[in-house]
Amino acid sequence: MALSALFLIIFLLLHFSVNFISVFSEDVFNEASHFMGTNPLVQFLMQPILIVGVVFHFVMGFVLEAKNKAARPVKYTKYSGGENASWMSRNMLVSGAVILAFLVLHFYDFWVHEITVKYVEGDMSGLIPGTEHLRYYEEMHEKFADPIRVAFYCLGFVLLSLHLLHGFQSAFQSMGIRKFRNVIVKLGNIYAIVIPLGFIFIALFHFITK
Repeated sequence: MALSALFLIIFLLLHFSVNFISVFSEDVFNEASHFMGTNPLVQFLMQPILIVGVVFHFVMGFVLEAKNKAARPVKYTKYSGGENASWMSRNMLVSGAVILAFLVLHFYDFWVHEITVKYVEGDMSGLIPGTEHLRYYEEMHEKFADPIRVAFYCLGFVLLSLHLLHGFQSAFQSMGIRKFRNVIVKLGNIYAIVIPLGFIFIALFHFITK
């Protein structure tokens, strides 16, 4: 669970870095997206590993939750969870379930579309039909023109932030890395706030400039 979490944290940083380019340069974003979308190493090795990692992480979350409940079949006489653990740590399954729903939308918006265009329609050019311009920026811009979709994306990123606030440092703790705990907690807090906030900024930027 911890290793899959760290894998997804690294991927999230990479994904954010590419998407954030769209705020500054349409051309560079198009070139980066086209490279990621047509590079065989990315498409046929890294992409399947990513999908397996996502599925594994969420399945393990439900499995561990079930094991935790089974380990204590008798409830506490008095339970004051808020006094011993943060809301994030007590509701990782809830935030994870919402993030999973968000990922389904995200996959539908972008991944399914990409697979359809490239492997069903057979268009690997990456161009807007009838033009010489790459399509990635335009498609992203169009998706975030819908205020309901933008609102749902922003909600998903807020829940992602809450999930990461506990999950980042918890992953290192689960692996027994406690020597630099204070540094890890601070770094995790920065990551959990800055990266989701950056994704929210990207969504709002494309909505406002549509």
